[in-house]
Amino acid sequence: MLTLNHPFDYGTAREAKDTVVTPTHEPPVHLADEWAPAFKILGDPTRLRLLLAMHYCGPGVATVSELAEAAGVRVPTASAALIHLTDAGTVTRTKVGREVRYSLTDPRTHSLLHHLGGTHVHDHR
Repeated sequence: MLTLNHPFDYGTAREAKDTVVTPTHEPPVHLADEWAPAFKILGDPTRLRLLLAMHYCGPGVATVSELAEAAGVRVPTASAALIHLTDAGTVTRTKVGREVRYSLTDPRTHSLLHHLGGTHVHDHR
């Protein structure tokens, strides 16, 4: 019988059947409570599209109309989603004259968007 330190290091399928996993430490289940709110935000396709559009444009650049167009949603839908994102502390809104511009301010969400393949406009110049 084979004993492993990592539950996914099986080697061959035959070895996997007879594998006993002995953890070297406690699983980091506390991370679930820490990360669940971020994944709840990202779990909604409209909010995720808006965040990716905002991330691409850069901080304080896009208005609700511009974000709605980039995300392919109606302005009222984008507005409702942006209110939710603002209330969650993921984005901030800044009034510039008569316009309100949005910025992604949560660094963990920013990092996750990069892991999803999100880019910045300056990456494409």
